[in-house]
Amino acid sequence: MTFQIFKKFMLMGIFFLISTVSIHAQEPNMQALIGQSLSKLQQPTPENFLNCVAEMKRIDDMFPDSIQPKFQMVLQSLNFSVMNPHAPEAENLMAGAEETIAKMEKMRNANQSDICTLRGFLSMVRIVQNPVQNGQRYYLDVMQNYEKALKLNPENQLAKQLQQKFFEGMKKQTGL
Repeated sequence: MTFQIFKKFMLMGIFFLISTVSIHAQEPNMQALIGQSLSKLQQPTPENFLNCVAEMKRIDDMFPDSIQPKFQMVLQSLNFSVMNPHAPEAENLMAGAEETIAKMEKMRNANQSDICTLRGFLSMVRIVQNPVQNGQRYYLDVMQNYEKALKLNPENQLAKQLQQKFFEGMKKQTGL
């Protein structure tokens, strides 16, 4: 009798191990999915950016506790919006980016330097959309967010690049 019980437990244990391995083998690798999506941006067309944002939303749905899909979704939404500031999709993408940044701020493992960088980029895109109306309104916000991002992480390359682009854009705008 004990042998039959032991046999049942062994079979259940083996079945459990096999099903666990099978489930993990089917689970897509988040990094690979993000990499595949970003690789499509080697040709940075508006359509490719919109597709990438949609794919990042799906990846985020698959991995809701992860920061990286959210970060990439916001970054690519803002990249689209800065290159196509008057496109009909730009305002919705920016509103979604703002909501996602707010979600990221509440996550324990969020990188505050990255969040400041994204907030600065969001304000910068607002300036690009309407420099006359939004320039004075968002200028200080952009500056403070990039400075804070670099204070928190002096090696934040994205913050450095965006800050540099902002300075260049302001020089062109003011003629200095």
